[in-house]
Amino acid sequence: MIVPRFYHCLTFFGCPHSSARYTVRSFGIRRNEKIACYVTVRGEKAMQLLESGLKVKEYELLRRNFSETGCFGFGIQEHIDLGIKYDPSTGIYGMDFYVVLERAGYRVARRRRCKSRVGIQHRVTKEDSMKWFQVKYEGVILNKSQANAS
Repeated sequence: MIVPRFYHCLTFFGCPHSSARYTVRSFGIRRNEKIACYVTVRGEKAMQLLESGLKVKEYELLRRNFSETGCFGFGIQEHIDLGIKYDPSTGIYGMDFYVVLERAGYRVARRRRCKSRVGIQHRVTKEDSMKWFQVKYEGVILNKSQANAS
């Protein structure tokens, strides 16, 4: 599979694969065939990657891109829009970005011992993540009707 080479160049890490759950003849996909890969990026490298992805989207996201838990995601059609050189052996791939925003202390909900709930006031809401996006990246949040008009 050629895609991991691309992600290795993008993030300088190896990446795990996602396999097909079942065969879809019309797409030419077999069960357990490696069809995608993903990578988790944190810190400064994640901010740079997010910045380049948002630049492709012109810092405009739809309101429906934001979830109730404070996460947001978007996709781009071609990875070469990020400024990566085109490689004929790799081809052109789309890419999805998914950003998870958390406040310090969220580990208490995921740890193995003494799990606890994160308080309502401490959770990141949809409005919090939209405000963070607007302040940090000077982004614009569109409604679906506004996106169709432009």
